[in-house]
Amino acid sequence: MDYKLTFKQYNEALKSNKLLALKCKQCGSINIPPKMVCAKCQSTDMDITQLSGKGKIKTFTTINVAAEGRESEAPYTVVMVELDEGPWLMGNLGDVDPAKASMDLIGKAVKMEHGKEFCGDKYSAGAANRPVFDMVK
Repeated sequence: MDYKLTFKQYNEALKSNKLLALKCKQCGSINIPPKMVCAKCQSTDMDITQLSGKGKIKTFTTINVAAEGRESEAPYTVVMVELDEGPWLMGNLGDVDPAKASMDLIGKAVKMEHGKEFCGDKYSAGAANRPVFDMVK
């Protein structure tokens, strides 16, 4: 069984400010980050689709003590965004000072403005890209 969208391709798309996912032909579910089978119905019949990157913040946390090897990144805010297309996606919040992140963020509209490469820690496979969301003004 072959991957329709590999994690490497997903990462490369983020570098180009594109948010790619897999849409299941059987149930219509959108799978992001990419998976080999649909998370809802386990079908392998999926097509690559580009998402808008727009959504609303469902929850967040501010990281003040980063993982070993990533100390220079802290503090930063990580958000769970419910994308307009349905799935939830984790990413960084780019344009809000982590010291000022408050419960007022919940429900606010955001858009993925770019992907950013972050270094890996000593337990990961190395650097990877993550979506960075900015507040919709």
